[in-house]
Amino acid sequence: MAFSNGIGRREFLIGSAAAAGMVGLMPRKLFAATPKKGGTLKVGVGDFAATDSLDPAMYETYFQLFLFRQLRNNLIEFGPGGVLVPELAESWEGSADARTWVFKLRTGVTFHNGKEFDAEDAAYSLNRHRIEGTTSSAAPILKPVLDIKATGKHELTVTLKDGNVGFPDIMTLETLGMVPKDETDFAKGIGTGGYMLVSFEPGVKSVVKRNPNYWKADRAHFDSIEMIAIKDAAARTAALVSGSIDACNFVDLKTANLLKRNDKVKLLSVAGKAHYTFPMLMDADPFKDNDVRTAMKYAVNREEMVKVIAGGFASIGNDQPITPSYQFYNPDLKPKAYDPDKAKFHLKKAGHDKLSVELFVSETPFTGATDAAVLYREHAAKAGIDIKVTKTPEDGYWNDIWFKKPFCAARWSGRANEDAMLALAYSSDGIAAGWNETHMADPKLDQMLVAARTEFDIAKRRQIYYDAQTLIAETGGCVAPVVANFVDAVSAKVEHGELASDFSMDGGRFAERWWFA
Repeated sequence: MAFSNGIGRREFLIGSAAAAGMVGLMPRKLFAATPKKGGTLKVGVGDFAATDSLDPAMYETYFQLFLFRQLRNNLIEFGPGGVLVPELAESWEGSADARTWVFKLRTGVTFHNGKEFDAEDAAYSLNRHRIEGTTSSAAPILKPVLDIKATGKHELTVTLKDGNVGFPDIMTLETLGMVPKDETDFAKGIGTGGYMLVSFEPGVKSVVKRNPNYWKADRAHFDSIEMIAIKDAAARTAALVSGSIDACNFVDLKTANLLKRNDKVKLLSVAGKAHYTFPMLMDADPFKDNDVRTAMKYAVNREEMVKVIAGGFASIGNDQPITPSYQFYNPDLKPKAYDPDKAKFHLKKAGHDKLSVELFVSETPFTGATDAAVLYREHAAKAGIDIKVTKTPEDGYWNDIWFKKPFCAARWSGRANEDAMLALAYSSDGIAAGWNETHMADPKLDQMLVAARTEFDIAKRRQIYYDAQTLIAETGGCVAPVVANFVDAVSAKVEHGELASDFSMDGGRFAERWWFA
């Protein structure tokens, strides 16, 4: 593919044949010091469920993400600074129309069971998410694919219905980790990753040990890793301060500044793609009416949310998912200012003098979600909107509440690029896959996403995504008042390099990127 033909900088730098000379590891200059091997890293994880599975297609929680990253590799790695890094694919190249992508796969890599990794494994791992009826989060993103097949022992060819210049980004998705061909017993945790499964009790604990044959010579530094499910943020913090664990995710942002004063702890704050949402189902009353949805957006004080709920470790959201960390973020799209009078105006247009709605919430989406809902209730009351806050059980929240109740709290960590994020959470295909949290089904938006995939001109593609963001913000069912930093905490003895911004805990890859001093 001629990468001078409008392809983004990441695809130009990494996606060409020149990538074949890279070893699949981040540059040494990104490390703060020479990594050391040894020790057991103990991690407290705040997002988990008793239904957690090791099947990549069943991904829902951070516990799963972290464990997937320990056990398996992707074809491409999403590194610090938003750079695509060759992982099990040494290089990739697209056709002139971006409809065909050929991935040259790494040789000499073995699974934990000794089987050599090859293109048949890669094809199987990807095609699993294209099976009719699957609820995999990758399904709507892979729907434009016509064919995925091995065209050589270490060559994989993907053919798309239409071109997609950002297709390589998709290969970084956590759900697309590589598994052996025909594998169905995912509880074994077989992969090519830096660690091998010892035990896994969903919703409780996991233990892995270092893979002695890991193909990345200067990754996976710990002898073993124990992850412990700890729902309460205060309990995770107490365990870290006492030394019972060495790291935890999802620090309580209201107390994060106090934690910074402890010289035994390091706070890791990274601005990224995470955002807190209050999704309204657009096919359920009263949210079928856009004036009601608009009223709900004017009825929240975003500045106070950032200050009170996020402790200042955030910025103001504008009711759509593309944050400044994405390449095509629209800086001209301004958030709606808190305005109870405008909220009342739109309620009246919808035929309501007052409105009563029920908001379902728990601490599972994000720490402080309950307080955020109560604060939202106080804001909305001044607009004549009565929000009844209903606290629900933590366990099972993603299965029983999110995507099902008309109004609830949620959190997104973002996705590899604009197409992956919007196709998953806002397209019509995303509804069938069970990931479109507002049930937005706008043919205009669907058409925009298709057009952006085949637009080689950077300026034109940027404008399409700008328009898509505006459409979602103005007509969608997403109230997104907060773009939150990823704020994690580690023991002072834990070292790391530059942190990735795609997920919490260094893009979920802390297990192979961090080490003990």
